[in-house]
Amino acid sequence: MSRLSIYIFAVLFISSHFMSCNMNDEFDTSPRQNFNALWKILDENYCFFDYKGIDWDEMYLKYISLIEEKMNEDELFEVMSDMTLELQDGHINLISKFRVSSYNGWYADHPVNFDWGILKNYYEGGNRAGDYDEIRYNCIANSQIGYIYYGSFRESILEQDLNTIFQLFEDCKGLIIDVRDNGGGSLTNSDRLASRFVDKKTLCGYIQHKTGKGRVDFSNPYPIYIEPSHGDLWLKPVVVLTNRRCYSAANNFVSKMGVLPNVTTIGGYTGGGSGFPFTSELPNGWRVRFSTSPILDVNKQHTEFGIAPDIELTLRQEDTEKGKDTLIESAIELLLFGN
Repeated sequence: MSRLSIYIFAVLFISSHFMSCNMNDEFDTSPRQNFNALWKILDENYCFFDYKGIDWDEMYLKYISLIEEKMNEDELFEVMSDMTLELQDGHINLISKFRVSSYNGWYADHPVNFDWGILKNYYEGGNRAGDYDEIRYNCIANSQIGYIYYGSFRESILEQDLNTIFQLFEDCKGLIIDVRDNGGGSLTNSDRLASRFVDKKTLCGYIQHKTGKGRVDFSNPYPIYIEPSHGDLWLKPVVVLTNRRCYSAANNFVSKMGVLPNVTTIGGYTGGGSGFPFTSELPNGWRVRFSTSPILDVNKQHTEFGIAPDIELTLRQEDTEKGKDTLIESAIELLLFGN
């Protein structure tokens, strides 16, 4: 089964599962019943209870005691949001017309390891893929190294744009792919880029889906593969630059690229976010977004809490004062001289 088929299968399975569960048929719009609906949706469908060691029954008792029938919407939202934050998952959002809650603990206490102003020094005079500021590329280090900055996988890159990029880099000795501060987006976009770095079908991970309402009811892992693009390929050395704000599809991209023998990652731990997200509606019209299907690495291990780089490195003040990016400079040295 191809990587695209796997994702489609997971989405269809999840969608059919949720369509069979209409919260409006079971709960009314009172504060207590909306709370119960939220707790039940997550109880039956969230995918990381066991991995994170979360006692969801204990969470129910902790927060139901705070629910009062005469509380207003703001007060109800606060309690329900606080309960979802216990799951420590950046894919979880409680969404109302007046507020959206989200968890940022996956990056908040970590070095930024990224300076947009300095980054511009490296692609200044270079090129932009399509109409997007988030995708930039250039030849750097006296045209010996190719450099791509992909700031969000929400932005699509066309196959013809990738061909143009790799043709420009044809005579380069190495390539830097910078996904720092890439908060994710479409797995299709990240896979389209990853497919340029393999010349044969390559196992790169696994995915599971829920098979029942129990917290550990999951299918056996299904393999996910990177398949070679029909366009221009790059099989020479690659460095992928990471920081803690690499999340979701970017985290998945780093996991896949890490399988390849010609790829080295430099920077910080990624932010994680390895659960396939889905959104469901509560009786009062609020929505909750959450992780449903765990995507595992090639060793069938979770990457929900992030991926360690091959070479851990942070921006040095003496470099930034000179307008240099420590990670990019280290990547250039590695690609040119092997150290």
